Amino acid sequence: MIDRLRQMAIFAKAMDHGSFRGAANELHLSPSVVSHHISELEEHLGVALLHRTTRKLRLTIEGERLLVAAHNMLDAVEGELEAIAETARDPSGALRITLPSVLSKSPFIGMIAAFMRKYPRITVSLDFSDERKDLIDGGFDLAVRMGLSAKTSASSRKLRLLKRMLVASPEYVAQQGGALSPADMENWQWLELAPLKNAPIVFTQEGEKRAIQNRASQMSCNDAQAVYELARSGAGIGIVPAYLANEDLKEGRIVNVLPDWKLEAIQMYLDWPVNAPRQGLIRLFVDEMSKEKVPK
Repeated sequence: MIDRLRQMAIFAKAMDHGSFRGAANELHLSPSVVSHHISELEEHLGVALLHRTTRKLRLTIEGERLLVAAHNMLDAVEGELEAIAETARDPSGALRITLPSVLSKSPFIGMIAAFMRKYPRITVSLDFSDERKDLIDGGFDLAVRMGLSAKTSASSRKLRLLKRMLVASPEYVAQQGGALSPADMENWQWLELAPLKNAPIVFTQEGEKRAIQNRASQMSCNDAQAVYELARSGAGIGIVPAYLANEDLKEGRIVNVLPDWKLEAIQMYLDWPVNAPRQGLIRLFVDEMSKEKVPK
């Protein structure tokens, strides 16, 4: 089939130029090669497509029919090629993205805004949810995921690690008498993020590791922003992305409970369907997000 389409294209060019030589010059072939392809096409169809004279080419009835079809084919292909090239120069279309609600207050939103300014013809729909939504069932092109680990595949891309912090209100820390090590806080009220409830919390300091496994927990919820607001209001201690606390730390409204101990960072990554449509836009978004360093 590919050979036939090529022969039709050569046939159409020959008729457009009125000679094999004219078509050969445009297609960077020899006149004999042009003649050979048209002869093979005629042999395959079992009809004569044109009459050759020393001065010009004259179409047969069958040749006239095929020339119309060949022109339609070339017009469609050339039109699509131009449209694709134009899209590459000025991408357009729509992207639907699901991402954790806690990222609505993160510097990552600024990166999405920069993407939209750079590509004004791309419309972006953001679905913020702490429910881990399925890409296919939800009709999403992309997902921004967060976790202690990230899968590695042809349809995922790691972005950056996000620092986490153990926080509480100054009043709550004073009420508990302060803490110097993770062991001092086992009986404090922990505000848990539901997906990580009961998972060991591991702290490190100069290579030393301490884990808190069994801890008092009065509340759990599926929203990291809510965990932070509860901690800031004095309900207990919670682990949140550090960017949530930066401003309040400066103003003294929140306390980094163990500043000398580090928590394992959260991996932020992009995930998309293997067979997703509009792969060009998905790849463009992935590449643009990977260029920039997500502020921690």
